[in-house]
Amino acid sequence: MMRKFISALISLYLTSAVAAQERVVNVYNWSDYIDPKVLTDFTKETGVKVVYDTYDSNETLETKLLAGKTGYDVVVPSAPFMQRQIQAGVYQKLDRAKLPNARGLSDEVMARMAAYDPGNQYAVNYMWYATGIAFNAKKAQQVFGRPIDSWEVIFKPENLKRFAECGVYVLDSPDDVLSASLRYLGLNPDSKKADEIRRAADALIKVKSSIKKFHSSEYINALANGDICLALAWAGDSFQARNRAREANNGVEIDFIIPREGALMSMDALAILKDAPHVEEAYAFIDYMMRPEVAAQNTNVTNYANSIPASQPFIDKTVLENKAIYPTEEVMKRLFTVSSNDLAVQKIITREWTRVKTGK
Repeated sequence: MMRKFISALISLYLTSAVAAQERVVNVYNWSDYIDPKVLTDFTKETGVKVVYDTYDSNETLETKLLAGKTGYDVVVPSAPFMQRQIQAGVYQKLDRAKLPNARGLSDEVMARMAAYDPGNQYAVNYMWYATGIAFNAKKAQQVFGRPIDSWEVIFKPENLKRFAECGVYVLDSPDDVLSASLRYLGLNPDSKKADEIRRAADALIKVKSSIKKFHSSEYINALANGDICLALAWAGDSFQARNRAREANNGVEIDFIIPREGALMSMDALAILKDAPHVEEAYAFIDYMMRPEVAAQNTNVTNYANSIPASQPFIDKTVLENKAIYPTEEVMKRLFTVSSNDLAVQKIITREWTRVKTGK
């Protein structure tokens, strides 16, 4: 009897010891933004379990971060939001000695990132991409009859009305959508002026009756399934939709364009929270993501451009040569960025975006 008792104690001790030694990293990332195999491969190699949650808007991430302790280690904010969050003390400075693979990051992309994170002290780039127009090629030809190449397709009421019956989605992202509206109106897409932001919102309200839904992830399957025919969308998601349609062999062909007026170039970053409970594991995860082969894996699956030049030999040719994912130098010149908003401007944007979506 005593032997059974001692054996049970030993078993309990060993189980507790194993649990205590389990290594974990808690990651909060955008939906449809990683090759799931990368997570399992990382755990297999390092023994670090990845607890992986997703969101589909910067506002969702920011609300959680500013509310207090989240339990997450690594998060993936877009650059303008990251800039404000750095100022709020959300992130810890990175020890570059623990990120040897980050030496392979593109100088050009990191220079652009430095506008939000001076000296690139708090984050490294994960992916970058353009906002544009995704569409069902056959239906677009039927209802529009001419090439889609301009923001006029979205912001001219008579144009968007043609697509209303076959379905239109718009990103639930004020930075992306209002900046596009401002550029269409011939205004500074990074305007902080209340009257200009209001004009951009007014332009959206004029076409709202033709918009089926504002959402930042559901449009992928909606396009792929043929449930909608047009979306103000992100490049990578649009090509994910195209690939899903091709895999389903359903006859839907999705295309994507960067409007001739120019479009928003967005950059998402990998950062470690100041109160991260698993700091060493967070460094291991980020460094793994910076490996050229791993970065290529994620680009191949998500259709988003990574910023590791050495990854290009491992990227599928159809992805690497897609000029909407890796734009030409000429198109790159037409891509603009937006800066972080102070609290007063953010309140204006939030109010105007609510007015757009609710009509109030």
